[in-house]
Amino acid sequence: MPRGEVIPSNDGAFLLFHDNLKTQATALAATLGITADDQAELAADNTASHNTVSDAVEKTGAAQTANGLKNDTRREVAGHLRLLIKRIKGHRNYTATLGKQLGIEGAAAGTDMSEAQPSLVGTALGQGQVEIAFNKQQADGVNLYYEDAAAKRWVFLARDTNSPYVDNRALADPSKPEMRRYMAKFVIGDQETGYESDAITVAVTP
Repeated sequence: MPRGEVIPSNDGAFLLFHDNLKTQATALAATLGITADDQAELAADNTASHNTVSDAVEKTGAAQTANGLKNDTRREVAGHLRLLIKRIKGHRNYTATLGKQLGIEGAAAGTDMSEAQPSLVGTALGQGQVEIAFNKQQADGVNLYYEDAAAKRWVFLARDTNSPYVDNRALADPSKPEMRRYMAKFVIGDQETGYESDAITVAVTP
């Protein structure tokens, strides 16, 4: 929060702040010159704020349900794919060339990691926790970052060598869901290499 700023950035705290200001503005209207138009605007803004925050929380819950279904389906489909790939690779006519055509040959040992990019999949686990799955290719691991929205920058979160990583930082408000954004870069030794992953956003629930 900028120095001198009194308006909270957290949704729950903002609503409490606005509720109190609306009530007190009516009580102190004559003392502080708060006009009827001011009070009408406060009332309209208060209603709009409560409605939009409630709508966001409801949609966040729906997104969480959809995200869970998506991840369950992905795991099931991945299981089917592994069985099919294993059968294909065991066929007497299989060659690496055909495997590359199908996209089922792993990265070659000579892959240029300076041109590589991680991919991330985020899953909200509830209780403020997020599971972040990532690929390693030929890297030793990844450096994970989260977005500090207020400062508009990426902040180092952790280095992990085995997927998945679980972010168990506390929610800003333990009773409210929040959106978190993540990004990663490959690490070889102690050095980052390659390109940033595409950012992902996860709806984190209490």
